[in-house]
Amino acid sequence: MLGSQMRRRKPRILCLHGFRTSGEILKKMMGKWPDAVLEKFDFDFPDAPSPAKGKSDIEGLYDPPYYEWYQVNKVECFNFEECIAYIEDHMIKHGPFDGLLGFSQGGMLASVLPWMQREGVAFTKVPKIKFVVVISGFALRELKSGPPKLLVNAFSAPVECPSLHMIGSELEHLQCQRCKQRFTFYFPTKNFSTLIINTNSALNLSDCAKTI
Repeated sequence: MLGSQMRRRKPRILCLHGFRTSGEILKKMMGKWPDAVLEKFDFDFPDAPSPAKGKSDIEGLYDPPYYEWYQVNKVECFNFEECIAYIEDHMIKHGPFDGLLGFSQGGMLASVLPWMQREGVAFTKVPKIKFVVVISGFALRELKSGPPKLLVNAFSAPVECPSLHMIGSELEHLQCQRCKQRFTFYFPTKNFSTLIINTNSALNLSDCAKTI
């Protein structure tokens, strides 16, 4: 009986929202995806640990509260280690999770988690991450103080984890070609299943499934 239940379990996906948004907002945006996609997975939408420390770009479109995973300026990154510990603790309490989905700032996190798990610097207490979906993701900018300690040797070798990347070509804060170059570097194609989807307009998360 237990084995039969395990076979019927939907793949569980941890969904990491964007900068100064929330889990509820990401859930609403993805709610417009086709039922044929949504019904195949079990999605979890946590809020980031830090309340937004400034104005959100989606004020007036979606109701608060708003959250952010970490903070960064040109010099250094703040609360990154605390953010990672928060996500791992959530995965322990609410898992097991099969994969990750991240949008914007959450996409950056989703892309680095498999590497940190492989290197043993984080996520050692949870099952292996089987796949990631990165929507409008980006690489953490180069900082004068250097990367967070957990990312000092990030992506020094290929990571064996299938990934799907969705990139809007007209997003003002992202240059699509730069993103593809970054992903090619961060996610080598050898032993790594990567698909980069180009959209011809600013990416609407609600339409991502239709893009596929």
